[in-house]
Amino acid sequence: MLFLLAAKGMLRNLFRSVLTLLGVAIAILAFTFLRTTIEAWYAGVDAASQDRLATRHKVSITLPMPRAYFEKVKDRVTGITAVTYANWVGAVDPKDERAFFANFAVDGETYFETYDEVVIPPGQLAEWRTDPTGCIVGEALAGQKGWKVGDRITLRGTIYPGDLQLTVRGIYGTKRKTFDKSTLFFHWKYLNEIADASRKDQIGFLGIRVADASQGPAIARAVDELFANSDTETLTESERAFNLSFLSMFSTVLKALDVVSVVILCIMGLILANTIAMGVRERTHEYGVLRAIGFQPRHLALLVGGEGLVMGIAGGVVGVAASLVVVNAFGKWLEDNFGQFFPYYSMSTTSVFLGLGLAAIIGLVASLVPAWSAARLEVVQALRRL
Repeated sequence: MLFLLAAKGMLRNLFRSVLTLLGVAIAILAFTFLRTTIEAWYAGVDAASQDRLATRHKVSITLPMPRAYFEKVKDRVTGITAVTYANWVGAVDPKDERAFFANFAVDGETYFETYDEVVIPPGQLAEWRTDPTGCIVGEALAGQKGWKVGDRITLRGTIYPGDLQLTVRGIYGTKRKTFDKSTLFFHWKYLNEIADASRKDQIGFLGIRVADASQGPAIARAVDELFANSDTETLTESERAFNLSFLSMFSTVLKALDVVSVVILCIMGLILANTIAMGVRERTHEYGVLRAIGFQPRHLALLVGGEGLVMGIAGGVVGVAASLVVVNAFGKWLEDNFGQFFPYYSMSTTSVFLGLGLAAIIGLVASLVPAWSAARLEVVQALRRL
């Protein structure tokens, strides 16, 4: 009965109720959008391989290491099943320099064995390995740029000055949705040939696959001890920690998104509380009648609280339904155009239930003060108010 009365109370001023419901829905849409963005940003971290390590310069990820470290790790460290190396290149397409995409110079013989989630047709992989200026591109990047196998492309260097003349020899897919499909790989030997003297025989990081994931920390220590007290000391860490070191540069932005999502919900809660309070003031005479015919203060409090709860749940349902359409549609566009940042962008089940739960909580909390006011009404004073 109280539930029906609460629902009828919402319909007393239909226009205001609809606007409030839409406000809650928009707040939930904004919240789930921000939460999905944060989850997608960390998707690569959460899906990091448990049996892979990464070795970088101890001081900073931006500083290079000698290529000779690759040979030493491969020959002297036990418990390793595969090891490779790569350089972040940072080259751009001269036709559209603002359209950023990741590009790496990698070891042609070992890279795709270490990172075996990359799927390349065997014929294309074999052809790439025999072409010193060949490159492998992700299917999302190939679709975005219109590149096909056999196309000649030119990239303009930034970190490494000069132009890279490349031929597309393969297009890769992935076994894991969280692996970026917008990256370009080419031979490290080609980069080393055109690099100036100060950058020759330098690598950015080592990728190491271990036989037993539980031995990862011990192997990481063994690698770092190998180069202790050298001119270039190393830091070897899990792939998850290595990926987090990239994301740490954007930690302030991610924290800001967290704060904004909470602020949006707080503002929406205040708006909803004001709407419910207005309804309580308008129905003061009716509440006096209810008290006069036997309703207790707790019944009025439940009535107002139920109205807020119904409003919150209804707005949450509409907001989550809109989120599933808008966020996932927008996510497909992000995956195709910004796959290096968001290789997998989709609203999770956790976000769905979190959005619904928070909408219900907002509605309930927003009704607390109006419900308390309704419960404190004196019968005579309430009946006098028109």
